[in-house]
Amino acid sequence: MSDGGTAGSGSDLVRYEVRDRIAHVAIDHGKANALSPEVIDALDHCVTLAEAAGPDAVGALVITGKPGFLTGGFDLKVMKADPAAAGALVTAGGALFTRLLGSPVPVVVACPGHAVAAGALLLLAADERIGVSGTFQIGLIETQIGMILPRWAVELAEERLSRRHFQLATVGARMYPPAEARDAGFLDEVVAPEELATVAEAAAQRWAALPRTAYAGQVHMNRGERLRRLAAAVDADRGVGFDITP
Repeated sequence: MSDGGTAGSGSDLVRYEVRDRIAHVAIDHGKANALSPEVIDALDHCVTLAEAAGPDAVGALVITGKPGFLTGGFDLKVMKADPAAAGALVTAGGALFTRLLGSPVPVVVACPGHAVAAGALLLLAADERIGVSGTFQIGLIETQIGMILPRWAVELAEERLSRRHFQLATVGARMYPPAEARDAGFLDEVVAPEELATVAEAAAQRWAALPRTAYAGQVHMNRGERLRRLAAAVDADRGVGFDITP
């Protein structure tokens, strides 16, 4: 699918296309761009495609959503279905985000609007995060809605968020407009909506220019211990289930 098309098993919820050594992945799933099991599987398949292509074919990966939404988080239909289904979805998300943080392919997220709950966690799993200005909200809303973050999500937050904002963003469930989300550590840059694709492409090309072996080695050096803790937390949830309520 290096010349474009869809990713996933018979799904058109995630698009995958390679242009100029950059793999472009776009989520398109309903009003809030929810992360369903099918979307998670499709995103994971996109990472597999990018990694398998090799650095000469794919130098970096850009993940985006649609105007107004990166994603509003895990699919509420699944989250409300039953605890087992909700736990399985959350754990699958944790495995995907862990994979992104440790992937040998650099990851840029182009956030075209809201990034809530799992959407904010997707931002935390990327090398570089570019958002757009506007009346958008970014953050970990779980405490506000009576849920708790799994251990792997807290690990991601500890890895990427400013220490000044860590407790506010996790325990306090503070939601941030884009400029403040940059200060908190969810974003690295905020641009006008019409500039997002161009700026994200330029960022991805910078990452793609890095020698793959050196990039992967530095990821291991910087994030190795965190990645081990993330993997252990995901495995623990997979083995015993994760209760999303206090």
